[in-house]
Amino acid sequence: MADLLWDDVKGFFDPDLMGSLPDVFVPEISAEDWQAVLDLVGASGWKHQYSEGETVLTVPRAEAVLSRSADAECPRLRVWPTADVLVIFRLYSVEEIDFDVDLRELQGQERLDMFCGFLQVLGRRLGKPVLMDPEGGDDSHPVLGFDVESDRVVLLAEPPVS
Repeated sequence: MADLLWDDVKGFFDPDLMGSLPDVFVPEISAEDWQAVLDLVGASGWKHQYSEGETVLTVPRAEAVLSRSADAECPRLRVWPTADVLVIFRLYSVEEIDFDVDLRELQGQERLDMFCGFLQVLGRRLGKPVLMDPEGGDDSHPVLGFDVESDRVVLLAEPPVS
């Protein structure tokens, strides 16, 4: 059974209401958690590409990425959990795992199920919540996320009417 039903949450996936790139994050993490994400991506079979600025490189160890100077090019890890859905991790800080996904790629129950599955895999690997905030949010009012205790993606706010 699906964690969330499309008809119940489609307002959270309406780019006109929520912005097209919600903020998805895992708070209170460490360099070891970042490494667990990099290892998960490598072991998952998902297509992925690591870059610093415009330069494509092999995926380094998290410690090396997170110890770079503040003025260095922004490291990005692009991950395709499916051929037509792109998730972009930005390795900004050791305190929070932060990534974007385009809501226009997550329309309908099938895509919602895939997205919830992705959040579950990530949350289970880390043993931490994975939360989604509207685009430009301050991470203080997530609307949905993977809940570690229930081992599923749950609503954390009332969806807007789309």
